[in-house]
Amino acid sequence: MELLNGVLIFFAGLWAGTINSVVGSGTLVTFPVLIALGFAPVTASISNAMGLVAGSAAGAWGYRREVQGRGRQLLKLLPASLLGGMTGAWLLLHLPEKVFSYAAPALIVLALLMVVFQPRLQNWVRNREENPEHAIRDKRHGVILVVLVYLAGVYGGYFVAAQGILLVGILGVFMTGTIQNANAMKNFLVLGVNVVAACSYLLFASGRINWTVVGLIAVSSLIGGVVGSKVGRRLSPAVLRGVIFALGLVALGFMIANLLK
Repeated sequence: MELLNGVLIFFAGLWAGTINSVVGSGTLVTFPVLIALGFAPVTASISNAMGLVAGSAAGAWGYRREVQGRGRQLLKLLPASLLGGMTGAWLLLHLPEKVFSYAAPALIVLALLMVVFQPRLQNWVRNREENPEHAIRDKRHGVILVVLVYLAGVYGGYFVAAQGILLVGILGVFMTGTIQNANAMKNFLVLGVNVVAACSYLLFASGRINWTVVGLIAVSSLIGGVVGSKVGRRLSPAVLRGVIFALGLVALGFMIANLLK
């Protein structure tokens, strides 16, 4: 790997680790960079997901105070995330690579829409928080929450990008507490998805893993996760969303161009 490529991947991982712990969507930074550097989509997705495990762990540790008193709730939701992550990883490994080539652009569009509409979603969550009479406490919604967390895990195991934003939205609506509580829970659930997906890739797709990419993203996202959990909240969300959106469009352009070849 050329030095310049390695530097680009390292800084992409640093940025991804930082914003993953704060808002999610770090994959929309690293994935476009890997695609632009010529990596095959599935190899890029697998290597990126494995590398980001370290950053997810750092982010979860940084937000550990926000999950205090919510251990039982986390233990109820974590199995759904783990099972979803395994399902998504299985789909990535067993569906033809051509399916991912067609699905990835659509998933990028979905992820970008979640990034764009995140402020409105957060405002909705805040309004619910400020109006406790609207809080959902019916037991049936507990089942819905578990199912939605599982589906978010499937999405994360297959594609990774923006599963954090998806989870914050789900948890913010169906779970009592603040947005920071939802964000902390998100970090732990995303970590679970990433770990089981990475183990699946390691066991069943080791030949598709680019270990140089994994190492660069692991180290840089670990640093970014520590930074993000401490000072990332001071960064402008609007600026982050703008850059993420731009990089997502770059990835979309590269993937569509490859399909048209």
